[in-house]
Formats: sequence, structure tokens, C-alpha cells
Amino acid sequence: MEPLVSTAWLAEHLGEKDLVVFDATMYLPNENKNGRAEFAQAHIPGAGFFDIDEIADPESDLPHMVPTPSRFAQLMARLGVGNASRVVFYDQKGLSSAARGWWLMALFGHDRAAVLDGGLPKWRREGRPIESGPPRPPAPAHFAPRFRPRRLRGLGDMLENLHHAAELVLDARAAGRFAATSPEPRPGLPGGHIPGSRNLPYTELLNPDFTFRPPAELRARFEACGVDGNCAVVTSCGSGVSAAVLSLGLALAGFPVGALYDGSWTEWASHPDTPKES
Repeated sequence: MEPLVSTAWLAEHLGEKDLVVFDATMYLPNENKNGRAEFAQAHIPGAGFFDIDEIADPESDLPHMVPTPSRFAQLMARLGVGNASRVVFYDQKGLSSAARGWWLMALFGHDRAAVLDGGLPKWRREGRPIESGPPRPPAPAHFAPRFRPRRLRGLGDMLENLHHAAELVLDARAAGRFAATSPEPRPGLPGGHIPGSRNLPYTELLNPDFTFRPPAELRARFEACGVDGNCAVVTSCGSGVSAAVLSLGLALAGFPVGALYDGSWTEWASHPDTPKES
């Protein structure tokens, strides 16, 4: 399955038995909106809600950290996702958090997953059907994960990379947050960035309608940040969500997807001993 599907593709395949569609919207703390509540007001027919904060490690103090394989398997089965399922993620903002769902599926070995290009806004602009209310009860399923640890980075990995610089770190946050000239959306968290990382705001990969730019344009933006297909890449952001947009962009540009730093800036900035730059 291709990692990006169009609204026309989804409209054609919507309702097929092996296709599971999820709204994977997550709003930042300063946006004062709730993805699940907005989902109840309007969503693509038959879609379920993929709660990024729930499909996470409940024992971590950090937001929506990767769950254990067993927890992920249980949650996927509960949501009606099996190993033969095709899964499409979208979000209410266009293309912001949906890629986190796609990345999680790949992390646990499921490549039959994609992101809806342009998300719910594009779907609605085209006059396609919308429904409201709670999600429909999913059919029972069984999901057996195949965890791919090489696609995940933790704090220790990132500290080690400061010394040998074997991996190029791309930060998906807005330029002001990266430079510490704009506030972070999480209260009390300072701005700045991991030393040696490079800034590529995820919005630069998108057209004004929140669809992805053509592969050649994506490739040029990555190359301008030092991506050459040889040096390994680690994506990062505020809390590991929009970083997945960069990961998806790498795939669309024909580069290796690399890894994602799950704790991202929230974890790094919260540690008093980690070096920060601004």
C-alpha cells in the first residue's frame, strides 16, 4: 500500500471490508480544542477515532510515548485492525497528526497503512459525505505486532549522537520555536533545539491546501537540510507527532524513512543536564 492516498482513492474504496479509516487528530495544548469532540461533530463515514494520547504508554510522564507491542496489539484489535487490514489515517487540520498513526503502524510492522492527503478539510471542500455521532462498533480483529526498534530513538540515543554525529536530526517545529523566539505550546517548556539539529518545519512540505508537495520539491527541501540518502536521519518535533510528517515526507521523496525521536523536544528540554541551543 502506498503511504499517501488521495480523497478520490478513499471515496472509491470507502466501505470495503478490509479498509479501516481513522481520524487521528491531536490538538496542541494551546489550541483549546478536543479531537474526539470534534470527531463526534463531523467525520468521514465509517471512521473510528485513533486517540494518540491513549495509544501510548500510560506509565510515562511524557505525552503519548510509544506503547509496548502487547498494548499496541490489544488496542489495535479493539479498534478492529487486523494484520490483513488496510488502514488510512486522516486529521481535522489537513495534515498534522495523521502521520503519527501511519508511523506507529510501521513501527509495529504493519505497512498496509497510509495517510489521507489533505485530510478532512480537503474531503469536505470536495463535498464528500460526512457523518456525526460516536464511531460505529468495530468488528473483532487480531493484530500480531512485529516491532521494528531501529525506527525508534530515545534520550540515550540522542545524547550519544551528540558525540559521534552519525545521524542527522531534523526538527519539524516552527522556526520560532526552534530558535526560541516563539513560545512552546506546553506551559513552562523553554524553546530552543538539540545542538547540531536542523530545522525543517513540517509545513514546508505541504501545499497551502495541506496536501504534500510533489516528490521533487520534497527531495529538494530535504537535500537543502543535508539529507543525501546515505547519512541516517532522525526526525524530531515537540512531542513526536509532527516529526512523523517529516518521516512520511522522506518516504515520499524516495529517501529512507530513518528513525523518530519519540520524546522529542518535550523530553530533551525537560532534562536539566541536556545541552540546548537557541
